[in-house]
Amino acid sequence: MNIKKGMAVRVISGNSRGEEGKVLHVFPKKDRIIIEGVNLIKRHTRPSQDNPQGGIVEREGALHVSNVMVVHGGKPTRVGFKKLDDGTKIRVSKRTGEEIG
Repeated sequence: MNIKKGMAVRVISGNSRGEEGKVLHVFPKKDRIIIEGVNLIKRHTRPSQDNPQGGIVEREGALHVSNVMVVHGGKPTRVGFKKLDDGTKIRVSKRTGEEIG
């Protein structure tokens, strides 16, 4: 999976198309990610210790990884890999060729 927690991504398809946000959680086995403030869903919750009132809570839903692109330098880009002389592998932007942090 080319996308990691904390990266900036842009949604390229679906109802949330065009929205950008930071990756909060990654599920590699399911190929899904959760993005901050994107794909909000309403969840009916029971009263609990944390939320004594209960009711309808709005939170982020998971998106498939194929529906997002990494944002580097303000523009969406694909992710490539480059091997350095010392044998380490780094991730690079296909658009600019620069290293992705």
